[in-house]
Amino acid sequence: MEGNMMADKFIFGVDLDGVCGDFYGKLREIAAEWKGIRREDLPVDVSYGLPEWKLDELGGYEPLHRFAVTQRNLFLELPAMAGVRPALRRLSVKGVHIRIITHRLFIKYFHKQAVAQTIEWLDKQGIPYWDLCFLKEKGDVGADLYIDDAPHNVERLRALGKKTIVFTNSTNRNIDGPRCNTWTEVEDYVTREFDLWTKARG
Repeated sequence: MEGNMMADKFIFGVDLDGVCGDFYGKLREIAAEWKGIRREDLPVDVSYGLPEWKLDELGGYEPLHRFAVTQRNLFLELPAMAGVRPALRRLSVKGVHIRIITHRLFIKYFHKQAVAQTIEWLDKQGIPYWDLCFLKEKGDVGADLYIDDAPHNVERLRALGKKTIVFTNSTNRNIDGPRCNTWTEVEDYVTREFDLWTKARG
């Protein structure tokens, strides 16, 4: 899908894990259980792929992810990031079209649980959205502005000419801005972009 296919709407493409939900915080708790160690023994500051947690000792990341989703309801129990819910509600009221874009179906055979948990979590948190897209290539879905935390996603989107905010965590500190550290900053940034878009339309 090239560009914004809904020209009468300002579309904000929003990632979930690490942006709307505290993915690394919750997964750290589950990973400690998986490894049989204290949560405090796992570093908080991690890089993408979590090499600091030495998951190869127990078969790598995929078995942990499967356990986290199927046995510990990871996507349902994920704590919301501070301020995300009211910020997205206010943006929605302003007229921003929120499109959730997430790559949660990257491990086979339990897609139904991943999708069901995601929808229930969004409803439970009261997060407004119009579209929910599960796919790897996020640039295939049109948006006027994206937000993501995964370094490869940010770089790929920007390489396609897509304006993308990086939401700060330890995995993406080397990625250039624009970046936001909190949802207060996100709301301010998106509001400015929305106002510019509205003004340009006359």
